[in-house]
Amino acid sequence: MIRIKNAEFITSAVKQNQYPESVHPEVAFVGRSNVGKSTIINALTNRRKLAKVSNTPGRTRLVNFFLINGQAMLVDLPGYGYAKISKSDKAAWGKIIEDYIVNSPNLKRFVLLVDSRHKPTQDDIAMMDYLRYYEKDVVVIGTKLDKLKRNDIKKSEKLIRETLQMEKEEPLYLYSSTSKENLQQVIDLVFKDLLPEEA
Repeated sequence: MIRIKNAEFITSAVKQNQYPESVHPEVAFVGRSNVGKSTIINALTNRRKLAKVSNTPGRTRLVNFFLINGQAMLVDLPGYGYAKISKSDKAAWGKIIEDYIVNSPNLKRFVLLVDSRHKPTQDDIAMMDYLRYYEKDVVVIGTKLDKLKRNDIKKSEKLIRETLQMEKEEPLYLYSSTSKENLQQVIDLVFKDLLPEEA
């Protein structure tokens, strides 16, 4: 079991020369603008306001770095797929994400967040393909589990796996930031081999 004892905001960046100088392994969170990325980061770290939660999707335009237990970096990437932004903004966001993926030597894992209530979107599929292209370790988390009926959970897992063309052994958890269901499993999965386990 991995316990998160402290988490602190380090910096925000849009390009490589603004990234913090660090030797800590990094795990990056990515997903659609309204998937609940900030909410899950706050829940995992048990800090209500660590990542800013906005009622307006698409507000995060920066790469945000958070130091976890003084030993690993959680990196919050800009959300994608928000329809009400211009093409130039979309292109700029894509460049920010790509620059980070290509230029971060400490990047160990990606956490791809999808809405468990719906079939993954074309943007989700494109992001998964993109991460596979760079041969990154990818963990998929389905958010908003509390909004699903119990007998729809297995169907949702099956739909996510099929749509993202995931192998059986590729990790997938459905999670609720409201009920905290599967919270410890998600922490253990996200920070596996990056933070030490406690007996």
